[in-house]
Amino acid sequence: MTFWGRWVRRPQELFLRRVLFQIHLWTGIGVGVYVLVISVSGSVLVYRNELYRTFSPQPTVVAGSGESIAMEELKSAARRAYPGYEVTDVRKGETANHAVEITLKHGKEMKRRLLHPFTGEDLGDPVPAGFRFTTWLLDLHDNLLSGETGRRINGIGALFVTLLCLTGAIIWWPGIKSWRRSLTLEHRANWKRLNWSLHSALGFWFFAFIFLWGITGMYLSFPQVFAAGFDFLEPFDASNPVERVVDRIQYWLAYLHFGRLGGRGIPGCGRGLCDSTTKVIWAVFGLVPPLMFVTGALMWWNRVIRPARRTESAR
Repeated sequence: MTFWGRWVRRPQELFLRRVLFQIHLWTGIGVGVYVLVISVSGSVLVYRNELYRTFSPQPTVVAGSGESIAMEELKSAARRAYPGYEVTDVRKGETANHAVEITLKHGKEMKRRLLHPFTGEDLGDPVPAGFRFTTWLLDLHDNLLSGETGRRINGIGALFVTLLCLTGAIIWWPGIKSWRRSLTLEHRANWKRLNWSLHSALGFWFFAFIFLWGITGMYLSFPQVFAAGFDFLEPFDASNPVERVVDRIQYWLAYLHFGRLGGRGIPGCGRGLCDSTTKVIWAVFGLVPPLMFVTGALMWWNRVIRPARRTESAR
């Protein structure tokens, strides 16, 4: 029987498939936690703009009357509260009852605080916790909290996610006689078979989304590399500076990552119902990769770790 014939009928017997299975398995184990963190944070950040609007800083107004304390007294109160810090900026509000925003610096560390205009009491951070959490989550998703180094690691992680998709798509094929079974959930099977069918079905039905996130994640991490490649494929003509096909591709690579499609030139998709629908789809489907990590980890535990532990116990 030819290679193609064996692939169509009994792919499990092929050495190449076993190699790809091992690549898929260990890649999934290696980047599983990364996929979990990136996917969950990405699902939340689909609504980044809405979160920023909800938690945007608002002026703090305090009770009291009369003249606010002098500028030097405010600075002294800030220094007493934060020894070692120097006051670099003082911003009073529109009225005497608005809290005063103080900026302090100690080396490279900087603090922003609100002070009571009549007592000098520390009223807390001028930026709401929800706003700060959204900013932190965005930095986690984009840069893994590590600046440019984290952004590059993120791109490598996206590369491995793409590799997971490609190897998973190949090893998913169970053979001509049973391929339909791999499209559905075997809800009457035992939990191990149910877990396997869930992993297989999710991989098939959500392949396009996960593959899209892998490619767009690489683009957002290494835009210069992609731009150089696109310029090679379709060089820019300064004598005819029109929009190129590759320019449109780069445009959509950025916006498709988060599903913010409303008002992007898609016929019938404005910033109303269509935009809201695509965001919901991206946010919900973004939780599929973590679910695939969990089901894959259970498969690995049942096939590899548990038998190894039993063998060790027997010895």
